[in-house]
Amino acid sequence: MERQYEVLHRIEERYAKMSKSHKAIADYILEHFDQAVFMTAAKLGELLGISESTVVRFASGIGYDGYPQMQKALEECVKGRLNNIQRIDSKYGKSSQSEILSSVMSSDIEKLQHTIDNLDPAAFESAVTTILEAETVYVMGLRSNEPLAGFLHFYLNMIRGNVVLVNTTSVSETFEQMLHINEKDCFVGISFPRYSMRTLKAMELANDRNAKVIAITDSVHSPMNLYSSCNLLARSDMVSIVDSLVAPLSVINALVVAMCLKKPQEVKRNLERLEETWNNYQVYLNDEINFIDDEPMLDYSLRQEEEQ
Repeated sequence: MERQYEVLHRIEERYAKMSKSHKAIADYILEHFDQAVFMTAAKLGELLGISESTVVRFASGIGYDGYPQMQKALEECVKGRLNNIQRIDSKYGKSSQSEILSSVMSSDIEKLQHTIDNLDPAAFESAVTTILEAETVYVMGLRSNEPLAGFLHFYLNMIRGNVVLVNTTSVSETFEQMLHINEKDCFVGISFPRYSMRTLKAMELANDRNAKVIAITDSVHSPMNLYSSCNLLARSDMVSIVDSLVAPLSVINALVVAMCLKKPQEVKRNLERLEETWNNYQVYLNDEINFIDDEPMLDYSLRQEEEQ
């Protein structure tokens, strides 16, 4: 990790051994370091319902002489983010809009190719089978990863039932939503730098309950791999201050297609049931939906089944 983010790295390294109150401070700083930097120890404690002395001890616990020194380290984080913006301006500032478009899309193509070259086919096949065979599938992705989790959840609902999208800003509510997870279930955790501690803790809970855990993340060094038995790695470097989600979304899209081809009859029945519901409740005009009979992927898979 870059030196300007050293304070965040220290927090992540020590997180597992922290007390409950220190974890609350850690969670806030990891998610909102750009706001915490402006807070005194007393103000941060008041916000979290924790004493000022506990906040000061937290700073000492992660290796700083006191709260002011930790605050200076947080300032470096904010400067690091600003430096990223300055580097973007230096790289793209004099480029035309079409040149920016070409550069960003070329970068995304490279990420896709890197993902194709490095994703483990056995892990991909295992993920498809695990998701299809699980009694209940839990999907979680927060912050910039939330659209990925939502996309996967949406299509899994069309392919199979019992899919839970874990989506909350509260750790306690996360565990409440996963109250019944067990060894018959599957948990899919999606997280890319900066990694979500809430997603990691949810994966730990799933692992402790003997559920099968799948990680969709960026590298073998990702902390998301700590509790997963199946790792789908997709390249997701930052082109700017914006995370590139093209490769992760493509991997998720491939998962959906592979599952559809494995269960074509169920998918076709679910789509027919959904279209019937839309028609009954006049959700769409009749001329706007006619995708089931014309779906080439399902038709091809069904024809293969008939030929066999």
